Amino acid sequence: MTITDQIDEYINSQPEPKRTDMQILHGTILELAPGCKLWFLDGKDSNNKVVSNPNIGYGLRTIEYADGKSKEFYQLGISANTTGISVYVLGIEDKAYLATTYGKQLGKASVTGYCIKFKALKDIDLEVLKAAMRFGLEGQGS
Repeated sequence: MTITDQIDEYINSQPEPKRTDMQILHGTILELAPGCKLWFLDGKDSNNKVVSNPNIGYGLRTIEYADGKSKEFYQLGISANTTGISVYVLGIEDKAYLATTYGKQLGKASVTGYCIKFKALKDIDLEVLKAAMRFGLEGQGS
């Protein structure tokens, strides 16, 4: 199964209205970053134990470790959770940036150092979310 197939299966497995919101977010991100690398993490560790919610990743960033090793990972991610949807903006050094820059304008959302969580798209300002996602995809925080 391709990554695109896994993403489609994951989105389609969500109950409504979360499924439609996830489809809109996925399409929006692909419009913001056409041709970006896609990722799908099923939320399981190497022992097949569930350790997180499955998530869809977009873009490519390289994480450099102090020992000289590096790892590739995505820049932006989305995930369904029990209460709604999470958008992950990775690589931001200033952990207050998302909250101070976008938090008050987003609407009904919880914003942490790298995560924007909301119940449904109707509860937030999609244009503000797009601006935060664009920031993440441009690698501003890397």
